[in-house]
Amino acid sequence: MHSRGVLLPAAVLSLSVLAALSTPSCVPQSAPPQPPPPAQPPPPLEVTNPVLSGDFADPSVLRVGEDYWAAATSSEWAPHFPLLHSKDLLHWEVVGPIFQTAPTWSEGNYWAPELAQDKGRYFVFYTARQKGGPLCVAVATAEKPSGPYTDHGPLVCQELGSIDGALIRDENDALYLVWKEDGNSRSLPTPIWAQPLSEDGTRLIGERTQILMNDSPWEGQLVEGPHLIKRNGWFYMFYAGSACCGRDCNYAVGVARSRKLLGGWEKNPLNPIMKSNEAWKCPGHGSVVTDTQGRDYFLYHAYRATDFVYVGRQGLLDEIQWAEDGWPTINGRRGPGGKVLAKPAAFSEEFTSPPLASGWVWPNGRQPTTSVEAGLLILAPPADRAEDPLGAVFARATNAGNYTAETVLDVSGLTAGMAAGLSAFGDPENALGMYVRPGKVEVWHRERNTHEVIATLDVPTTVDGKLRLRMTAKNGQAYRFAVSAEGTTWTEVGPELAGAYLPPWDRGVRVALTAGGVAGASARFDSLRITPN
Repeated sequence: MHSRGVLLPAAVLSLSVLAALSTPSCVPQSAPPQPPPPAQPPPPLEVTNPVLSGDFADPSVLRVGEDYWAAATSSEWAPHFPLLHSKDLLHWEVVGPIFQTAPTWSEGNYWAPELAQDKGRYFVFYTARQKGGPLCVAVATAEKPSGPYTDHGPLVCQELGSIDGALIRDENDALYLVWKEDGNSRSLPTPIWAQPLSEDGTRLIGERTQILMNDSPWEGQLVEGPHLIKRNGWFYMFYAGSACCGRDCNYAVGVARSRKLLGGWEKNPLNPIMKSNEAWKCPGHGSVVTDTQGRDYFLYHAYRATDFVYVGRQGLLDEIQWAEDGWPTINGRRGPGGKVLAKPAAFSEEFTSPPLASGWVWPNGRQPTTSVEAGLLILAPPADRAEDPLGAVFARATNAGNYTAETVLDVSGLTAGMAAGLSAFGDPENALGMYVRPGKVEVWHRERNTHEVIATLDVPTTVDGKLRLRMTAKNGQAYRFAVSAEGTTWTEVGPELAGAYLPPWDRGVRVALTAGGVAGASARFDSLRITPN
């Protein structure tokens, strides 16, 4: 029994081995390692243009971590250079101006703020006109992109004017300013210059070098708005060419590249890589940003074809594709892409409490006095403008050519000589609108500083001492006015007014609350609503 007990396990073992050798599939096997699936590129953003709805010309964009910052031209509106913030490149909020008051050395033409980051420092290179002098490129710095920004004054002020500054480090890591000489202002060529900057970025050093010129037929009278990036051993310059603004514009986008900053630039033989299409006119002057997924985008401006100059140059976003030959393309050279925003957002402010929403503006050098008390905006002109019925102008940009603007005015406090109302405002010399004087509603027209009252109406009897004023815009250039004592029954005042003359060459029309007419004038408004139609 003992020996059989010993032999039995050996026999069983032999049979098990034979079975294993004859049926190997019965034993679990480790699967060979599989290569990881190929990485899929992240899906592109679903862009609906404009992403900056309204008058946001010459936009510059900067990514800091997961945040995006943008700034845009303010021209002759103050405060200067709207500053915007976004978490996704698609939805933006105006969070303030770069400058609440004008830099002391300057007097106008606040154009093209270029945001930049270098070694933990933040810059804005901007254009402004020197008091009594030419256009200059100046610089301000901040410890964080939201500011506050400290101005360091002009860097370069050439006789013909210097505009559109940009920052780049060359192939040797030296810091440079790149800008345009404004020769087209006197029918001369427009060179793009580069010159070394001090390491703190606040002063030019060394010699300037011309690196680009308008020498291609599509560029017309100018090249401008240079924005430079480095990629795969190349410097790329995105720039704009031809006429930027107004009804006869033909702006477009070009790109050039070079292995070295100061020489060897070649222009893309397919330039312009973006020009007008059926939806958008005269695209150009933008900057490149790389999103958190590694995709490159171009933020730039263009006129919407339906609203055109009356709204102004709006901010658009398109993805950049890089071809095998290293050249960038945008939307297959078919012009601005993305879906087109069907209906822009409405604006409403009830003046329930301070502070006011960001985005209110006034003519440069004519800041009104404003305060919010008991749910009312108190608006008063500066003392030296008090006798002008438009002495105080407090305005919002429009984002559509067809809209209705309504405000509620407290008429109980109007005294002799005062005027307060609602306006379509181009600049202090070109505007039209409706204001209320004691006992009278007047529709007026101002062109080239000639002011004319077109129609008058007795002020309707109000129950609460407040009169509703309404302005309706059609196609950005035809305006009608009406009043209501209670907000339901409206009485039209005067004929339809033609406003095609309103937009300045570089700005869109604003909706403005106005007050003035006599020393000590002030007006009280309890809301403003702008509703695109």
